[in-house]
Amino acid sequence: MTGALIAITIVLILVGGITASVIAYFRLQRHRADAVAMAHYRELAEESVAHQDALRIRLAELDARLKAVESLLRSVE
Repeated sequence: MTGALIAITIVLILVGGITASVIAYFRLQRHRADAVAMAHYRELAEESVAHQDALRIRLAELDARLKAVESLLRSVE
């Protein structure tokens, strides 16, 4: 009877270890996928900031040109 109990205990320990290893592996894979997605989102955010800065500069240039045109129109009147 004790031999069967020891065999069952060993089998349960092995199955538990294998199960824990499989769960840890899939968690690691999910974490890697999340890390890749976050890196992509980070790149998109950096690109957005760069585009926003470029648009801000362009808008400042257009604002300066508009002020020049307004002053030209006022001087004509």
